[in-house]
Amino acid sequence: MQSNNKLKVGLVQQSVASNNKTDNWQRSAEQVEELAQQGCELVLLQELHSTLYFCQQEDTHAFDLAEPIPGPATDYFAKLAAQLNIVLITSLFEKRAPGLYHNTAVVFDRQQGLVGKYRKMHIPDDPGFYEKFYFTPGDLGFEPIQTSVGKLGVLVCWDQWYPEAARLMAMKGAEILFYPTAIGWDKNDTSAEQTRQHDAWQTIQRSHAVANSLPVVVANRTGFEASPIQGDPGIQFWGQSFIAGPQGEILAQASSDTEQTLVAEIDLNRTEDIKRIWPYFRDRRIDAYGDLTKRWRD
Repeated sequence: MQSNNKLKVGLVQQSVASNNKTDNWQRSAEQVEELAQQGCELVLLQELHSTLYFCQQEDTHAFDLAEPIPGPATDYFAKLAAQLNIVLITSLFEKRAPGLYHNTAVVFDRQQGLVGKYRKMHIPDDPGFYEKFYFTPGDLGFEPIQTSVGKLGVLVCWDQWYPEAARLMAMKGAEILFYPTAIGWDKNDTSAEQTRQHDAWQTIQRSHAVANSLPVVVANRTGFEASPIQGDPGIQFWGQSFIAGPQGEILAQASSDTEQTLVAEIDLNRTEDIKRIWPYFRDRRIDAYGDLTKRWRD
């Protein structure tokens, strides 16, 4: 970690209007450069930022959007991280082999280039979010990625609902949790239901911060993306990206409907202090948790 144990982190909240990867990468790069100029040493981009959210329908042609690692996206963002001398967390649709694809987060560390990746473990399948059609569940486990600014617990979107994922990252020494995300509302939802959904989303991630005494950084999409299926309402991505401290306190939060960058300085000494005051890991009854490995307790 930094010698003074303070780390300035940033994130980019963007809308996506097309599948023009070059244009989308350039737009992201401009925001990343701005954050680097503000002193950020670590920047997070949102889930699947290279293209539109293609999972609104099941379409085999969408597999053409995937690319290998290494590939054009990793080449582009490795160069960007090196030029700006930052750690950069990106997201892509990974083509591992013909017929085998993952939703993958990739970490670049300054001049070192690609230093690690995480393949999304929990894959949703809901109306408008047909991800099981596209993504094979990850097989890299919950392993933090070591970088020049610390050990990063990188997870992806639907993983954010699972306390087990955050816990296992924390148990392996993650110092900050990161969630690149693409989540939004069905346009047919009532305003009350939209509020409940958003509040649940933020609350569960703040709870990961509390339960593990770790900062949490969440980058979500914003803007409306129409469904390619006639009659479907499309998705209004709700933005509201945020950075929380190790007690779940909000350090910075974006709006719901505008492109935005966020910056927060994280004091990593507080993580140690909070763990001493609230020693959850000391008091865990691991001798009584065996049933957690079961699907259900009959």
